[in-house]
Amino acid sequence: MFRRLCVLILAAAPAVAFAAASKEMQELQRDVALLQEQVRQLQQSQDKQLAAVTVLVQQAVDAANRANTAVAVIQSSFQQNVAQQESKVVAPVVGLSTRMDNLSNNFATLQQSVADLTSLVVKLQAQMTDLNNAVKVMQAPPPAPPPTAGAPPAAAANPCPSSSKDLYDNAYRDRQGGKIDIALQEFGDYLRCFGSTDLAPNAQYYIGTIHFAQADYPTALQDFDAVLEKYSDNNKTADAWLYKGDTLVKMDRRTDAQKEYRDLILHFPKEAARACPRLTDLGYRCPAPAAHPAPKKRTTVPKQ
Repeated sequence: MFRRLCVLILAAAPAVAFAAASKEMQELQRDVALLQEQVRQLQQSQDKQLAAVTVLVQQAVDAANRANTAVAVIQSSFQQNVAQQESKVVAPVVGLSTRMDNLSNNFATLQQSVADLTSLVVKLQAQMTDLNNAVKVMQAPPPAPPPTAGAPPAAAANPCPSSSKDLYDNAYRDRQGGKIDIALQEFGDYLRCFGSTDLAPNAQYYIGTIHFAQADYPTALQDFDAVLEKYSDNNKTADAWLYKGDTLVKMDRRTDAQKEYRDLILHFPKEAARACPRLTDLGYRCPAPAAHPAPKKRTTVPKQ
């Protein structure tokens, strides 16, 4: 029985083994089929994704081409606009530069012409002055002969001119032109010949300023005193008063100078603007002007 059982087992073993192997083969085939399906699906998915990426890349390339075309068009348009603007601007600028150069040259020519004209006027003025002096010399009478015994005294060697205005104008012009020695003589002649006219205090005042400029302070002090005392009512009173104080300062008479400045402010309150700084420099206080200063009678005289 045991042998028969073994024989039966041995006979049945291949069938069982074959059945088991067939089942495993079927499972393997099913797994391979499933794997193939997954590979196919993955391939399809990759193909779809690749197609989509290809479409996107193509769209990007097309967009880049269109952008390049647009940039090229814009660049071309910009270059054309720049060229047009240059053609519109460069020509006027060049023309303006040329006109400015011409204007500068014309201005330089004008300056030279004005300089030449000024030089000519100066020469002409010098010639007129020389001519005027020559005429004065020609018009001067010849010197009187020496007096004889019993004869009356000769006339003055320097007679007065006929026009007081011409004499004063000549003196004023010579003073302005720096010919102070000639002006000093002419102003002196004016006082000698026309000492009672309206311009006499002006002449006396200018004589004082000339002596002041020459540092002849004692003589200048006498001149300004003459303006204040002999010609007390004139348009040079305030100026002469101020100059008198300045002259006393130059002579180191500081106390007398501050008194003159104070008196000037009291009589002419408007002169405080000029007199007060001088008092301050001397170490004195500026006095307050009178509340209602008495009006000073002034005659109408020329201001020159």
